[in-house]
Amino acid sequence: MARAATAAAAPASGRMLPWLGLALLIVIADQLTKVLILGAYQLGDSTTITSFFNIVRAHNTGAAFSFLAGASGWQRWFFTAIGVAATVFIVWLLRSHGGQKLFAFSLACILGGAVGNVVDRLLHGYVVDFLQFHYGGWYFPAFNVADSAITAGAVGLILDELLRMRRGR
Repeated sequence: MARAATAAAAPASGRMLPWLGLALLIVIADQLTKVLILGAYQLGDSTTITSFFNIVRAHNTGAAFSFLAGASGWQRWFFTAIGVAATVFIVWLLRSHGGQKLFAFSLACILGGAVGNVVDRLLHGYVVDFLQFHYGGWYFPAFNVADSAITAGAVGLILDELLRMRRGR
């Protein structure tokens, strides 16, 4: 009986491994770029790259768009816990749905981004942001590779759902 359970689990695990590999690549790219920024820039430093894009060093103690950044410090552990819970849930979903390519790709992007930002919160107490787009006097909040992966994953999940609904007609 244990062999049957192991045999059934192996294909599910095998389908999820490429997606975990993608998530790991995202974490590595995210952390590598942040190490480079931390080594080359002081907090608040900025380099103009184009008329609409800067490389900056910013610290975000909050979540997206600096949500709760001004809180007293509890938010570090709150957002870390959310990231860890999301990681567990996404790995569980990947185990069940590793064969659904767009869905699994999207989850892997979100997983890699979530882990990248959790690593920052644990190591530094804040997330390192460094990509900044602007136009005229308007500046989009700085973000990083992890945030980009999470956004790409969210767009992928929406697209996957739209395609699934269309197939269901």
